[in-house]
Amino acid sequence: MRTKSFLAILLTVAFLMTFNCQIISAQTENPNTPIRFSERNMGGPRLGITYIPGDGELVQKLKDNGIGNTISQFGWHFEYAVIPEGGGPSFVIELIPLVGGVEYGKFVPSATLAMGVRMPNGIEFGMGPNLLYGGGDNVNSALVLAIGKSFNYGGVSIPINLVFVTNPDGNRVSVIFGYAIAK
Repeated sequence: MRTKSFLAILLTVAFLMTFNCQIISAQTENPNTPIRFSERNMGGPRLGITYIPGDGELVQKLKDNGIGNTISQFGWHFEYAVIPEGGGPSFVIELIPLVGGVEYGKFVPSATLAMGVRMPNGIEFGMGPNLLYGGGDNVNSALVLAIGKSFNYGGVSIPINLVFVTNPDGNRVSVIFGYAIAK
């Protein structure tokens, strides 16, 4: 029940923030004028922290391997964005491999493939699959829902994201941030 409530709130906030950004009216465009797009690569380092609430199967598996329910995250963010030249939302595809658990002397790799939208004001949201390798034959797949904001500081993008990962074995909540320079 808590998971469904959290997802409903997350999607409602994302929907409301979408309408709070710059709106482009399709009726004012000449229908014969093609929309032009530019492409941008915004890769960069990422770091953060993940918390696994409760005492579910995922928490137990991590505890069996000497890992607590709070895990550091370090990695790299590969991003490909398509941006309409006249303004409007950017369409983003991201691959984020992370390594967690270094504070426990462990190596807990994960990878996320997220697809989403970034509004002109920097608000972004997306979703996609996630894989977490917990050792042995233990590969945990999950659904990622993320919402965040990218701040622009002198040509450097500084994204901060709240990430919710849902799986029957255990949910995870992460805060991930980093920086990127357009290439």
